[in-house]
Amino acid sequence: MAAENAAEHGQTAGEYIIHHLTHLQNVKPKSVVDFSVFSFDSIFFSVVLGALGCFLLWRAARKATSGVPGRFQAAVEFLVEMVDQQAKGIVHNKESRKMVAPLALVLFVWIFLLNAMDLLPVDLLPFLFGKFYPGDPHHAYLRVVPTADLSVTMGLSVGVLLVCLYYNVKIKGLGGWVHELFTAPFGNHWALYPFNFAMQMIEFVAKTVSHGMRLFGNMYAGELIFLLIALMGGAFTLSATGIGLAIGHIIAGTVWSIFHILIITLQAFVFMMLALVYIGQAHDHH
Repeated sequence: MAAENAAEHGQTAGEYIIHHLTHLQNVKPKSVVDFSVFSFDSIFFSVVLGALGCFLLWRAARKATSGVPGRFQAAVEFLVEMVDQQAKGIVHNKESRKMVAPLALVLFVWIFLLNAMDLLPVDLLPFLFGKFYPGDPHHAYLRVVPTADLSVTMGLSVGVLLVCLYYNVKIKGLGGWVHELFTAPFGNHWALYPFNFAMQMIEFVAKTVSHGMRLFGNMYAGELIFLLIALMGGAFTLSATGIGLAIGHIIAGTVWSIFHILIITLQAFVFMMLALVYIGQAHDHH
């Protein structure tokens, strides 16, 4: 399908990759950070998969029985127990865990589903979208992996930051938290207040940026590799020679898809664990 699309639209390999890495947006970004830009594809898939994740968890809770659980119920129970154990080991405040543990569960399930979109054939949904796109098919852009969109991953990390700020104020009180901002980590002395405050701000920014960038970088790289593998098959189809490319396309696609299952699961787990760690740190007094 990659080759057919490239041949039909006369795309080079570079144009094919650029087309697949372009979002369906209201306007083109004018800078690296442009809050007037909305990626409709990322918003759509994030909302749909978020609703799907909530539905699956709700159905598991509704169908839960006290007898021998089915496979789906057992899987959900295992997941819930795993997240709860991780939350207990990091966030020691029992009252806080009533919100933090479900939040961590939602993060893991949601991000796993967003990441799993990378396992779909790279041309499948963009090809179907192009058939129904009302405008020029050459501009029927569609990216189906929301976590390969920096705005989505940074939005998730900023959400975690807001939760951390909430618990900083709730646990320590507004006055206690402000006092900590100016007295930690170097000590309670007026000459050290500017350095303490600067270090605290750098820590908040660094944790938030690295939290979102880690997920984005891994998923973006995975998406790009799938595009390169698709081009291997496309090169074979266009040339009708080089049977090695066709074999390599099949083997590489299969191996990378299997390996990518581990990556999408691991990245969801890492994001969830870092969220728990940061929220747990918000409960600590310096």
